[in-house]
Amino acid sequence: MLFWKKFLPILCAVLVGGCGYQLVGKETHLPPGISSIAIPTFINLTFEPGIEVPFTQAFLREFILDRRVKVVDRKEADSLLEGIIKSFNFYAVSFDQSLRVLEYQVTVVLDLTLKKPNGEIIWRETNLSETDWYRASSSVLTNEANKNASLQEIGGLVAERIRNRFFFNF
Repeated sequence: MLFWKKFLPILCAVLVGGCGYQLVGKETHLPPGISSIAIPTFINLTFEPGIEVPFTQAFLREFILDRRVKVVDRKEADSLLEGIIKSFNFYAVSFDQSLRVLEYQVTVVLDLTLKKPNGEIIWRETNLSETDWYRASSSVLTNEANKNASLQEIGGLVAERIRNRFFFNF
């Protein structure tokens, strides 16, 4: 019993120290020289007013919270992430027996481009598509609020996917 009391802590320290644990979250696979990024307001090519706002905010939030690159003004950045929202569609996808809409589907398609300040393209992703669904309501205001919440959800999903690709699979 005395043997285990003396050598168990040493054995645990050796095993934990040699098992390959490491801190995660600081490594990136970005090209050399990219330490800051500017994310200007996305361009809206759709007929949905204000759709660019939740997408721009979602990307800003993802990169600010991540902290592996500094989010700065365009004048100070060594890279620029530009977004273009190309299409926005929403359709009724389920109905009740009286043919009232129960649920809508929202799909957004966008292009993203990462550039150097001189305009040289580092990376481009085209026709990114994301879909979400929201419950319909008899209230126009509730429907609009649900659609906006769905757009925020889509923006967050796309931003998270791109942030992960940006840092891990560049």
